[in-house]
Amino acid sequence: MQRNILEYLECTAGRFPDKIAFANEAMGMTFGEVSQVSRNIGTCLLKRGYQKEPVVIYMQKHPHMIAAFWGVVYSSCFYVPIDEEMPKFRISLIFQNLKPRAVICDETTCGEIKDIRDFEGEILLYEEIAEEPEDFGLLAAIRDRAIDTDPIYIVFTSGSTGVPKGVLACHRSVIDYVENLTEVLGITEDSVLANQTPLYFDACLKELFSSLKCGATTYLTPKSLFMFPVRLVEFLNEYKINTVCWVVSALTMISSMNTFDKITPKYLHTIAFGSEVFPVRQFRLWKKALPDARFINLYGPTEATGMSCYYEVEREFEEGESIPIGRPFKNTEILLLDGDNKIPKKGEPGEICIRGTALTLGYYKDKERTDQVFVQNPLNDCYHELIYRTGDIGKYNEYGELLFLSRKDCQIKHMGHRIELGEIEAHVHQVDGIHSACCIYDKEKEKITLFYSGVIETKELVANLKKTLPRYMIPNHVYSLETMPLTANGKVDRTTLKQMIKSERTRRE
Repeated sequence: MQRNILEYLECTAGRFPDKIAFANEAMGMTFGEVSQVSRNIGTCLLKRGYQKEPVVIYMQKHPHMIAAFWGVVYSSCFYVPIDEEMPKFRISLIFQNLKPRAVICDETTCGEIKDIRDFEGEILLYEEIAEEPEDFGLLAAIRDRAIDTDPIYIVFTSGSTGVPKGVLACHRSVIDYVENLTEVLGITEDSVLANQTPLYFDACLKELFSSLKCGATTYLTPKSLFMFPVRLVEFLNEYKINTVCWVVSALTMISSMNTFDKITPKYLHTIAFGSEVFPVRQFRLWKKALPDARFINLYGPTEATGMSCYYEVEREFEEGESIPIGRPFKNTEILLLDGDNKIPKKGEPGEICIRGTALTLGYYKDKERTDQVFVQNPLNDCYHELIYRTGDIGKYNEYGELLFLSRKDCQIKHMGHRIELGEIEAHVHQVDGIHSACCIYDKEKEKITLFYSGVIETKELVANLKKTLPRYMIPNHVYSLETMPLTANGKVDRTTLKQMIKSERTRRE
């Protein structure tokens, strides 16, 4: 077992030095090139006095950005990816938390970094530091002192207070994650992956580290293609993509637009999905188009290095059922805890809590929020043992498979009844003509608002829901949207929807 993620790169570069590792439509970098450039960057950082500290990488989504990741790790520092599409205000908040002394930019972004408030550090141009001659002795000395709990990266997730939280992951947790993920997905040197998410999200680890470990090739899919499903599938076919690990909204965007009537992804044999519940109606369209493909539901939070559970779909599901998140990865345990920190009765819901090596180091410079969710296992009073409380509610079905039910904050009390907003959304997705749906609860007015996109009239949708839902679960307001707003990593943007409710409420008042 490796104890440093750079061992993946060094082993793979030795086996496949001339094979493309990471590519976009314009260029690709071989494993040999990635290895050499990253060692050059690591040398440059060390010679400038950077060690064991955050180094921001503020670049365009490009294979060069990925090489810079590993270069930072070679220096014993931990990389913090920032994307040029990230709002400047959010970047400023991140810089306030990090106080980085160095930022790696490319020629496109180096001018923009000067506009970031509170940054007085050094700007390093990728094109220059990538040419720094490698100092083998310097790198070897640093590696000799490295341990597997040293940090690798910080990725920032949304915080409920509006201040982003920087999740810090180490070699040990990432190695545990990569070993499990590649085994579950069956990644090999013959795998060709298409990355979907921005490189500042932990979701990109699925492709990046799979390539690093197994010698697979990863293509960075242009963001613009996710607005044009036929062109997106053409991209998959052009580059002979056979494995994807995408958020559900990216997959349903393809299936809901009747894309498979025109074209299918002819090389695709493994489809992993996650982040949200895959509506059975849309899943069936994928299964019908690719009957011999493997479909794998993945679940896990950033705080547990991205993925903790998996379920390979091997049976038929009826509309209204949920595809399970299944069982935990090896070396991971899932605990369900009720409101009294006890294991709930069989079939009863509880909060999903995670125990194991995959837990990250918590939130950077934020002990208070770290201590709120990385807590002592309440089932163990004999020794110190941390678990992560996800805030997700789950339960086991009759097959012993774990089901995701909802977020804790999506469980509401309305008209005297406890309601899971996800249950309403599941019923909406069963209606013909629905592409996407999301329910928001307005606590101030005690109203349920449904937003949806699709080709069905609002009155007809409500009439359908009245046939399947009790009266107290019928949304108070229903709005049809041309497209559902999404976050940068492809999830439904609930914050934007909440703002829309506030604006509508203000207009009415």
